[in-house]
Parts: sequence; structure tokens; C-alpha cells
Amino acid sequence: MPKKAPKISRKAAQSNGYTAEHITVLEGLEPVRKRPGMYIGNTASAGLHHMVWEVVDNAIDEAMGGYAKNIEVRLLPDGMVSVSDDGRGIPVDIHKVTKTSALETVMTKLHAGGKFGEGGYKVSGGLHGVGVSVVNALSSYMRTEVSRDGKLWAQEYKRGKPVAKVKPVGKSSGTGTKQFFKADREIFTELEYDWQTILDHLRQQAYLTKGITIRVYDERDPAKKQDYSFYFEGGIASYVQFLNHNTEAKQEKVFYVDKTADAIQVEIAVQYTVEYREVVYTFANNIHTTEGGMHLVGFKAALTRVLNKYARTNGYLKEKEDNLTSDDVREGLTAIVSVKLKDPQFEGQTKAKLGNAEVRPIVEGIFNDYFQAFLDENPRDAKEILGKCLLAAQARLAARAARDTVLRKGALEGMTLPGKLADCSTRDAEKGELYIVEGDSAGGSAKQGRDREFQAILPLRGKILNVERARLDKMLANNELKSLVIALGTNIGEQFNLEQLRYGKVIIMTDADVDGAHIRTLLLTLFYRYFPDLITTGHIYVAQPPLYRVQFGKEVQYVYTDEDLAKVKKQLGISDQDVQAAVEAHAQSQVEVPAEEEAAEAVTAASKEVKAKTPKLNIQRYKGLGEMNPEQLWETTMNPVNRMMKRVSIIDAAKADETFDILMGSDVVPRKRFIQAHAKTVKNLDI
Repeated sequence: MPKKAPKISRKAAQSNGYTAEHITVLEGLEPVRKRPGMYIGNTASAGLHHMVWEVVDNAIDEAMGGYAKNIEVRLLPDGMVSVSDDGRGIPVDIHKVTKTSALETVMTKLHAGGKFGEGGYKVSGGLHGVGVSVVNALSSYMRTEVSRDGKLWAQEYKRGKPVAKVKPVGKSSGTGTKQFFKADREIFTELEYDWQTILDHLRQQAYLTKGITIRVYDERDPAKKQDYSFYFEGGIASYVQFLNHNTEAKQEKVFYVDKTADAIQVEIAVQYTVEYREVVYTFANNIHTTEGGMHLVGFKAALTRVLNKYARTNGYLKEKEDNLTSDDVREGLTAIVSVKLKDPQFEGQTKAKLGNAEVRPIVEGIFNDYFQAFLDENPRDAKEILGKCLLAAQARLAARAARDTVLRKGALEGMTLPGKLADCSTRDAEKGELYIVEGDSAGGSAKQGRDREFQAILPLRGKILNVERARLDKMLANNELKSLVIALGTNIGEQFNLEQLRYGKVIIMTDADVDGAHIRTLLLTLFYRYFPDLITTGHIYVAQPPLYRVQFGKEVQYVYTDEDLAKVKKQLGISDQDVQAAVEAHAQSQVEVPAEEEAAEAVTAASKEVKAKTPKLNIQRYKGLGEMNPEQLWETTMNPVNRMMKRVSIIDAAKADETFDILMGSDVVPRKRFIQAHAKTVKNLDI
């Protein structure tokens, strides 16, 4: 008699079939290839360049330790990159744990390197120790050459796995490491390195590690070879001067201090300019801490205290006057705060914020003592700095009054929204969209074409104030900007509150012509200078209206670029002459017929002649949003199913700051140079 099957509990039944066989164990560098985004961010352009940064960081670590003076980076043909330094060279002797060469261990094992134990590196930017092994895992080919002990050692790898053992391949008179790698096309969606991105990053690293020379070569095209060499004896003091090279400085001498206390090196450079904004960049072990941290807190506290003390002592502030605020003393400030320490504690995987509490009092103490001495020894610079701060305090009081006026009229106090705003029905901020449109004509089409449930329309009249050249009090006196601030709901300046944002998407929608581009730039300047958090949190978008409406027979296509128009022409078998004739025919059909009979007949005849040549083709070139009827505007630009939009982001804050200063600042000469340098690359210029 067969035995009865054992009863299986419901809980056991639910787990039935899930056994140890379903648990995958990834060996060696397999986890990196399986989930590359965890290690380098993404597999697009940013991740591709991160590969270079990881290898360069190892060379920089040797330089920060005082072992290397020269670093070379070469972009070679066929996607190959080489990075070399004259440091100590990766050890090649046998590692007692792995029983293989230390070089192979470093190149093929995660969390292996000289950054964890004692005696390897006092200071390192590669905190997690996965850098070069990750690069190896994500490269289709890699080769490491090490010069030490009078020999040249080498090992090759394919997708992270050694091809052969580490072995000597020649003699060497010096020491150092040279890495060759080629990003794997099976991993990366983008394989083209951007020359300017490489230059900007290496220039910054040269500023942060004074006294080293970084040479970079672009040898991808033999006919277009180029190279740069970076060496800055002044370190971050030179960096501040570079950041201010298009701006008038208020102080003649850049303040600079480089001191070490309790094994923490503190390097700070400060210079005030005539601008209204502040530019402060912080670094920990050469890593850009974009969200600041304890070193920034200490710096700000000392800056405010020292300037208030100096102002009181020297009569700049009277007895009954309030102290300068932190905002007052940071207007026009350009500063670099760089610390180097053995065990940095970064908050978050992106290393965006330094969390070491012991860093704050050290930075605060060093900057307090040396900046106080600087002001005492340079009374002329001190007078200029205090004059700038006091003017900022006056403007702050004026701006507060102007801001209070805005609030009294705004929704934050329960009052009505701007009359020109056509608001949406939803009260869910995440779903809401605010379209900022150019002029009443486009505003009318947008209001009729939108989905009233979640899309709000705010038309702006004319070009708004250029806020790059204006303080907050003057800005809030502008009616168009005042309406926009009220509509956003976040407030502005020191009372800005991101949680009060009334719309998840703020979309700039302007005409595809020069005036539209100018208005778009003015709005981007406003958001970059006064609402940067809206950009960094991904709330600002730019709408992409079509340039052409192409009708061929009964088929209608909307074309967004001239490049796409060329593809449509090829697809439909249309010649350039056909396109030109169709555009002219449509333009003539829109012209008002003159009162004179002869002229009217001439226009009609010309139009018929053109249409006869292209009987099936009609092409409309949109100069402005107002030329679209509401249905077309919805279908092409506002319908979430069909529309194309660009999200505004900040990849390089220093570069973005410099560009806004050049294009929108008061100094004409840098802007003229910029236009001359980029004039030939302009597309779709419409004058």
C-alpha cells in the first residue's frame, strides 16, 4: 500500500520550488559587469568618463602622498585610453592572502588596494577601493605596466580576467604605473570621450593638487592632434583667480591659507568680486562635495564671525546696528575650501557631503585666525570687502520689503494667484505642470489646447529682467517676475521652500526663433541664480515645439529639427527644390491679398504655379507658437503621449556659472569673444 504524501503547510507551499539552487553567487568582478550602474553611475557618457576619473584618481593619490609629480592621460585611436604616473608603481610581489601577485590582486579583486590598511596612503580620494578593478571589469581589454625594482612588469586582461601571469617584459630606470584600457561596447551605450570634459576635470585636479603636472593628449585623429599641460604652483588660489577671470575683483590679493592640524590638512582661498552671487566649492580628498558638509559649515561660521568682529572693531557697524548675516557676507564671494584627511566619512553613495564632525572646528579655527590676520594686514582689501557686505545688507532689507509685498499678494498668504495665470484643477503638485509661454498669442493657443486637469499656463509679456545684473529687490519690482514667483509658490531668497512648489514640472515654452531663445535664456538665468534647487531636483523643463509641419498627400508629420527634415525628405523622395517651393507656397498663402487687382492676380498666379510643381506637398515652417492652432499645439508640444521635452540639469556647476556670467553679465568683452569663438557652430540662426 503506497504511503500518503505528506501534508504541506500553506507557508511551505508558498516557498515550494525556491531552493539554494536559485541563489546566484557572482565571483570576482562578475557583480560589476552584472550591475555596472552601481559602481560608475550609468553606462552612458557620464559612466564612460567616470572610468577615466577612477584611473586618474589612483595617480592623484600617489601625488597627494608626495610620491608622484607627473601624470599623463592620452586618448588613443580605437577608443583606447592610457593613464600613467611616476609614482611608486603597484607592488608585484606575491600577496600572502590571495597567493598571487599584488598587481593581479589589485586589478581583479574588489575592495583590494593600499587604501584600507596602514602604510599605503595617508590620504586617498578612492574611498571604497574599487576603482581600477571596476575599470578592468568594464573594459574589453586592459593592460597594466609597472616600473619598479629596475624592471618593467606587465599583465593583460580581457573583461577583467587575466590573460597570463604578471611577468617582467623589460628593464626600467624609474618607477611608476601605466594603465591602458578600452571600454567594453557590450556594456556602454556611449563610447566617444568628450575632450572638453576631460580637460575641465583634469584642470580642476591640477588646481587641487598644487605642484603636480598633468599632461593630456588627444591622439584619436592623427590629423587633429592636440595637447594641454596643467601646472599650478598656487593651487586653489590659482583656481579662484581662474573662476574670477571674467569678473572684476573687489580685493587685490587672494586670501590663501594651507595649514594642517590633527592630521587634517585645510586649504582655503577667498576673493570677493563685484557680482551679487556667491561661488563656493568644497572638496574632501579632491572629491567635489557638491552638498558641502562639515568643512563648509565651519568655513561659513568663521567667515561671518570674523567679518562682524572686524566691522565692529573698526567702526563699519555702529553700536545699535544689527550684525551682518551669513547671506550678507557671502554676496560676491568666490571661495574654495579643500580638506584632506585619512578617513573621510561621506554621506550617501555619491560622496556628496562630508560628515566628519572633527573637521568643522579645525576648519573654523584655522580660517578664523588667518582670515582675521589677513584683514588686519590688508586694510584696503578689508575696506572693499566690508563695503560690499554692508551694501548687501542694505539690499537685503530692501528685498525683504519687496518680498513681503509679493507674499501679501501671493497664494502663500491665502490670497489670489496672478490674474494672467490659467491654473489647473488638480491640487496634486506632483501631477501639475506650469507652462511659461511667450506672449498673449501663444498663451491663448496654449490655454485652449491644454488639459485643464493638470496643465497651467502663465503667459509673460515681452522679455523679462536679466537677473544676472540685478539684485533681488529690483527683481521683485518687475511685474512679470513677481507673477512667476507667486505662481511657483516656493517663495524666494532666504525664505525659499521647495516643499511649497505648486507644480511638479515647470516648463519653458518659447518660440523657435532668436527672441524665443533669448527669453528662454533669461528664464534659465532666473532659475539658475534664484531657484537652483528646482534645477537640481529635476523640476525645470524646456518644451520642444516642432519647426515644420510636413503634409504629403494625406500623411502629416511634425518635424523638430532640420536634420529630421532631411530624413523625411529622403524617406518621401523629395528634393530640396520641392521643399523650398512648398515652404514659399505656404508662406504666400498666408500673405494678405493686396487691394490692387493686378497685384492680387500676380500673387494668385505665382501660388498656383508653385503648387502645380508640388501638388501633394505642403510644408509649414513654424516661426512661433502663435502660428499653431490649439489642436496642433496640444498634439505636438503639450500632449504627454507625443511631446518631446528636455530636462534642465547641471553637470558642471563651475562651467555653468562661468557661462551664465559670460552671456548674461555686464562685461561685454568676454561675451564678444564667446560669440566669435562659437559663431560657426550655430545652427538654425534666424535673424
